[in-house]
Amino acid sequence: MKGVMSNPVSVGVPSPQSGSTTQRNVKSSIRDLNFFYGDAQALKHIDMEIYEHAVTALIGPSGCGKSTLLRCFNRMHDLTPHTRYEGEIRLFPDDVNIVSPEVDPIEVRMRISMVFQKPNPFPKSIYENVAYGLRVRGVRNKTELDGRVEAALRGAALWEEVKDRLGEPGTALSGGQQQRLCIARALATDPEIVLFDEPTSALDPIATASIEDLIISMAGSVTVLIVTHNMQQAARVSTYTAFMYLGELIEYGPTNEMFTRPREQRTSDYLTGRFG
Repeated sequence: MKGVMSNPVSVGVPSPQSGSTTQRNVKSSIRDLNFFYGDAQALKHIDMEIYEHAVTALIGPSGCGKSTLLRCFNRMHDLTPHTRYEGEIRLFPDDVNIVSPEVDPIEVRMRISMVFQKPNPFPKSIYENVAYGLRVRGVRNKTELDGRVEAALRGAALWEEVKDRLGEPGTALSGGQQQRLCIARALATDPEIVLFDEPTSALDPIATASIEDLIISMAGSVTVLIVTHNMQQAARVSTYTAFMYLGELIEYGPTNEMFTRPREQRTSDYLTGRFG
């Protein structure tokens, strides 16, 4: 993806822990983003910053545009006919608009990985599930592949459980292990942003806790954007939260502030269960 190289934008934002101001780099800037399925407008004038090496949660009732916004980041909508983007999602440090028709969506997906609602391992071995993206990128050296597959599985907290069975089918793993395998697959290509779309909705509480711990640990090295219907999950894993309703961004800020002192009445009503 070509663009004018620049330093990441650094802004002062409230610290989630102390309320004081700290410097955070902006990884992505959404500017007046609109999205349409045919004539139906699903996103309306979205403006927000995604901060580097932090977990940002998107919450809101079903049909509010959370997953639609998430899928704009890796151009998944390009696979659906009669969709269109207006506005910008700028990715730094390149400062390039990733929803521009001039930008190749394949190149976008090289930099932004996605983990879906239900585990979707490929019908391949555990090893080949993780190595797949590396092979697509042209990595052929066996030693390098071995090292990067191991690093990704360690990053997904799965290595110790599968290191002696890498040749077995990924589909033979438990549901929670399959989702961690999908996370390892996403991490293997060193993405800048990882998107999670309801990653624990199909998992039991123990597997959910494991995935949540993993997401929190990832924030030190990668930017995470997660869609969740579970407000308790958003509170546990995220640094920033965006509340969406009917395709609009209603409120966005540090998670602890939004959950304890929401600025908008609609946010308060949603958090207290009055609607949604």
